[in-house]
Amino acid sequence: ITDGWIKGDPDFFKEGRIDRGIGGQTTPQMLVRFREDVIALKPKAVHIMAGTNDIAGNTGAATMAMVQGNIQGMAELARANGIKVILASIPPAAAFPWSPDKRPAPQIAEMNAWLKRYAAAEGFTYVDYHPVLATAEGAMKPGFANDGVHPTPAGYAAMRPVALEAIRRTLGK
Repeated sequence: ITDGWIKGDPDFFKEGRIDRGIGGQTTPQMLVRFREDVIALKPKAVHIMAGTNDIAGNTGAATMAMVQGNIQGMAELARANGIKVILASIPPAAAFPWSPDKRPAPQIAEMNAWLKRYAAAEGFTYVDYHPVLATAEGAMKPGFANDGVHPTPAGYAAMRPVALEAIRRTLGK
């Protein structure tokens, strides 16, 4: 989803904002490349959006505890290196076209509740995209994703002000 953001809203990636998303990756893959893709760049803040592909089972079965541990690992590495942390909600999805047996909305809701609690407990910023993207049932709003998962330019346009506000709160600008 982050990988698609630069294609769906390229103007967002100005003023020092960099997109390091790689389509299809799961949290263990993100954690492995975190030093190179985040710490080495010495950013003021990192926006971590993760979990969709873990819930979809892209790299095999993963428990929520495993996903949470990987997110904690990235956040702790960032903090240890003086990088402020923005934890993003997992965007809404009622189904995954590439994994049709999954019904992810309940797991997404559970993970987002955990992300919000974890961010509050650790003093991180939590950014919730659900109010602008989700239907009451936890699916992506019509027109915001062609496949029900990956945002369209309209979906990214809805996310932009939410992300910018989270960045502003985090950096105090």
